[in-house]
Amino acid sequence: MSRAPEAPGTDLAADLAAALDDALDPVPAGRLGPVVDRLIGDYRSGSVPAAPILRTADDAAAYAAYRMPATHAAVLDVLGRAAGRVPEPRELLDLGGGTGAAVWAVAQTWPSLRRATVLEAAAPARALGTRLAAGATATAVRDARWEPVVLGTGTELPVTDLVTACYLLGELPAPVRDALVDAAARAAPVVVVVEPGTPAGYARVLAARARLIAAGMSIVAPCPHSGACPVTGEDWCHFAVRVSRSQRHRALKAGSLGHEDEKFSYVVASRSGTGGPAPGRVVRHPRSRKGLVTLRVCSADGTLRDTPVPRSRREHFRAARDTAWGDPWPNV
Repeated sequence: MSRAPEAPGTDLAADLAAALDDALDPVPAGRLGPVVDRLIGDYRSGSVPAAPILRTADDAAAYAAYRMPATHAAVLDVLGRAAGRVPEPRELLDLGGGTGAAVWAVAQTWPSLRRATVLEAAAPARALGTRLAAGATATAVRDARWEPVVLGTGTELPVTDLVTACYLLGELPAPVRDALVDAAARAAPVVVVVEPGTPAGYARVLAARARLIAAGMSIVAPCPHSGACPVTGEDWCHFAVRVSRSQRHRALKAGSLGHEDEKFSYVVASRSGTGGPAPGRVVRHPRSRKGLVTLRVCSADGTLRDTPVPRSRREHFRAARDTAWGDPWPNV
């Protein structure tokens, strides 16, 4: 399971949980349950919506209850992989940011953040995002601005330090996706794209990756190179993070476990990385047996290979035992 480096400002996770409780506890779960079912069907349909999916206050509340913790965890994991390898941002522009999960994750990863703007077409999402942010201890979250923008092929983005597009591209027609990725590359020295960890989500990330490289950017994560992706055929590159389920979350999704694994695909690109990409990336669960750990590693030379680490290589073996899916390898 993917384990991102411990992020500074971790009190924001508690702030977000408390904000969600304050906003959602007064809403009967019985009222939100059917809405969650509809939203899950809408998001999994694979079709591009003709209008915002979040149309009412209950839509936004249901979305925040069942999706915001998982989105926040995935984006936080991604940013943890980029921290130390890109300049610390002072300004964030979040595209189609819904109720603001990415804003919370960026502020938690980089206390340097001073200003955050969310472009979001759905008024209920903007209203709830603003309400949730009001309880944050981080000024950048508390003072974040939600702007009513319908993203299109002609959207021009203001200059900023960081652009995030998280769980967004799948809701847009292909021409709009391409135009927004190009606009993001013009607007910021660092661009982060996160999509569901499905073959379709990975395909969208791969297309965005190609456009970012064509725009002159270098890949920082997860890839240790900016060449062709070696993951081909029926395979796809994705990662996972474990998310704790609240009692409300378990009830809304009819789940019994106290956690779920959020799978995601992503790319981080930069024009001015401070540390460059990792030397390699573990792209599957490590396989362990007595005296041997085998890592599936995407390497800096653009190849994908199984890397056996025997006990005889003591230092490397200890590091390999502590290495998880999504970690750099060597683990630095």
